[in-house]
Amino acid sequence: MWLKKLFKSEKILMINIALVCLIIGFVFGVIAFTGSGKTSGDNIVFAEDLKKSQQGIETLESIQYSFNQVAEKVLPVVVEIDVVNIVSQDVPEWGFPFDFFYGPNKEKENGDKDKEPKKQEFRKQGLGSGVIVRKSGGMVYVLTNNHVVGDADEIKVKLNDSREFMAKLIGKDERKDLALVSFETAENIPIATLGDSDKLRVGDWALAVGNPMGLESTVTAGIVSALGRRGGPGENISDFIQTDAAINPGNSGGALVNIRGHVIGINTWIASTTGTYAGYGFAIPINNAKKSIDDFIAYGKVEYGWLGVQISDPRDEILKQMGIEGKKGSMVSQVFKGSPAEKYGLLPGDYVTRVNDMDIKDTDHLMRVVGEITGSQLTRFDIIRERKNKTVSIKLSVRPEEKNIAAQNKNLWPGMIVYPITKEIKDELKLKDSNGLIILQVLDGTPAGIAGFKEGDIIQKMNNVNIGTVSDFYKNLNDKSKKELMFNLLREDTEFKIGLIR
Repeated sequence: MWLKKLFKSEKILMINIALVCLIIGFVFGVIAFTGSGKTSGDNIVFAEDLKKSQQGIETLESIQYSFNQVAEKVLPVVVEIDVVNIVSQDVPEWGFPFDFFYGPNKEKENGDKDKEPKKQEFRKQGLGSGVIVRKSGGMVYVLTNNHVVGDADEIKVKLNDSREFMAKLIGKDERKDLALVSFETAENIPIATLGDSDKLRVGDWALAVGNPMGLESTVTAGIVSALGRRGGPGENISDFIQTDAAINPGNSGGALVNIRGHVIGINTWIASTTGTYAGYGFAIPINNAKKSIDDFIAYGKVEYGWLGVQISDPRDEILKQMGIEGKKGSMVSQVFKGSPAEKYGLLPGDYVTRVNDMDIKDTDHLMRVVGEITGSQLTRFDIIRERKNKTVSIKLSVRPEEKNIAAQNKNLWPGMIVYPITKEIKDELKLKDSNGLIILQVLDGTPAGIAGFKEGDIIQKMNNVNIGTVSDFYKNLNDKSKKELMFNLLREDTEFKIGLIR
């Protein structure tokens, strides 16, 4: 009753309403707070978040620890290689002090004109890196780049622990830019673990170890950016590993290693407009070097398999005319007479798609695969000849020295490269008739070169058979029932004939 009377009082009506509202608001506030389970605010950290943060730190520490372990394992097997070339230079004879400013006087100059100038020796120094790859008794072998040792008169190997040894060159190879040096010691020497570069994948961790810019025992980290890269200085036949681990001058010959500390490559060159690191470094895959190490020790040089052909990657027009478009491989464009290729039946125009159990990607790949095959075993070559699949088994020989290969051009058959006459060629040369094939290249000293074929000649017929495609050319070229081949040619609107004898 008292509550009812209280609300009926006009004087205190507004006060009573306010009190009721406060009580109701308080109750709902308590309910809302207890139901939410948490407070608003950005500075609240929960146990679950702390746990995740700790796990992230531990993961990073684990990666860091892996790098620590790799560095500890690899640094002792990567060495600094110091080379010295002793060069001689003529030095002028100056009389003091006036000859320095005015040159030697004429009487002295004329009197000594037949006298040999004095020479002075200078020591030209170079720096690179190397990897200790083998130890046999007291002999230690270090793999490096050919361009690091060059024609050095002195070679010194400095280990990570500052021990130094005078070394000698065992062998070097320009085709792969590899060299092997050795030094003797009875002391304990660590040896590198060589990995399997064929198992590499783009994105794998990679660490480069060497002596860039003379900074000893430097480790840089990155990933394998790409595989199978081509190019580089000189005529290197390797397919390179590309990495973004920093490589600089002085790193050459050093190790590229994986996260286990296994050597997967030999650092060789960089792509740069300044001569210093610009994000791209390249290493020779270690699997390309393993046979070379054995050959250097056994023969003092690298022995390559010799097939006896010139090979090429045909352009699309040729692939279409030969019916092999879309197929990977390499085309035999020339064959050396007396070579294993000729002896066992490989012909110009054959398209090699497979060697033993290896699918051939392109010409560079075929070159490397053949180069790795030595010995007396028969090697199976799967080919496409006149649009048909065939197999030829060949026993390779050892590749001759480059100078000896160049001297064999007279045996290189046929010695020319032909190409279809496309609309572009017809328009450029202003040809009235587009029948036949154009000779793109004639190799000096070959049968075609000696016979008088020239670049730009148009082949219209062979032994009175019209030649319309590249397939026609090779079919008639390989027809051994005819000892002599007679070519009908067009040269600058003049028709004439040239014969080739097998």
